[in-house]
Amino acid sequence: MPKYVIDESRLRRNLEILRSVADRAGVKILLAQKAFSCARAYPLCSQYLAGTTASSLFEARHGRENFPGETHIFAPAYIPEEIDEILGIADHIVFNSPKQVMRFAAKAFAAKAKARGVSTGLRVNPEMSVATTPAYDPCRPTSRLGTTKSELEASPDILGLVDGLHFHCLCEQGLGELKKVLAAFEEKFGKEAANAKWVNFGGGHHITKADYDTDGLVELLKDYRSRHPGQEVYLEPGEAVALDAGFLVSKVLEIRPAGADGIANAILDTSAACHMPDVLEMPYTPRVSGAKTGAGGPFAYRFGAPTCLAGDEIGVYSFETPLEEGGEVTFEDMAIYTMVKNNTFNGVNLPDIVYLREDGAEETLRRFGYADFACRL
Repeated sequence: MPKYVIDESRLRRNLEILRSVADRAGVKILLAQKAFSCARAYPLCSQYLAGTTASSLFEARHGRENFPGETHIFAPAYIPEEIDEILGIADHIVFNSPKQVMRFAAKAFAAKAKARGVSTGLRVNPEMSVATTPAYDPCRPTSRLGTTKSELEASPDILGLVDGLHFHCLCEQGLGELKKVLAAFEEKFGKEAANAKWVNFGGGHHITKADYDTDGLVELLKDYRSRHPGQEVYLEPGEAVALDAGFLVSKVLEIRPAGADGIANAILDTSAACHMPDVLEMPYTPRVSGAKTGAGGPFAYRFGAPTCLAGDEIGVYSFETPLEEGGEVTFEDMAIYTMVKNNTFNGVNLPDIVYLREDGAEETLRRFGYADFACRL
């Protein structure tokens, strides 16, 4: 049975970097649950982060119930039947369009009168494409995400109904791309930003990656805050929180003879389509411990899944020694966008979820079975 392993020590390393940035820059950093939402890790995460962000009612509930701190939510469009419950959960609610603001602002203001209150925001689109994969580019010309400058100019009255602004344009990117996006945001929405109570810089910041310029990020944020005194600034990375903090341990079921390209097929008990969907959606080739990507080594294998989908292949890897049936293969950086996106296509079971504590002990958090497949259908 394959298993996801969440490494607490690696998770803490990321969290320490994020808190250092937040403390030095005077900003708040939130966990975007769309990338990583393991409640077992939330007590640790909440020691370092200010709260969570959500893109649905269920994510918002998950954050509110399990993570001390603020609960923020954004959705491209809210389901009317859910809005009352959302407003009872959220500290910040961000609307995607002037029409959404006009539709739900009255309810939001009524919720503000409650003891906990709720702050309203508008997601804007700076129309600065920096993401390299079109599917992950919120600013592409056909994007449904965020209000453009021209849309806002056509509905100026809504600004009196929102407290803050939100923009999100990055995907696994560094300081250089953020600078471009921030410049475009200030050029298009500088007047509105000057009057905002808060601004959310969104996610996609690869802050915990080894080569990220964290000192430069701190200086950028401090410079922005110096020009907007009293304004609260948020960042909401998801991937950076659990980057390289998890593994997917898999087993070799069978090694098939080499195909026309001379590469043997290794069938694993792990599926790209079911257990790490971003491998096919992004697409990308995940790292494997002790292996090189590609066919350049002495023993090369094409990793495939036990599903009937012909294209359910993970990649080609080379090893110094041959693989053996029954042996383990470990995929790296598997805490993010895996557990939150996996599925039971073809009736393939889901991997166990294991929490590796800093003292070396393993906690099995969840073991799945037939009922988890059948109950959805």
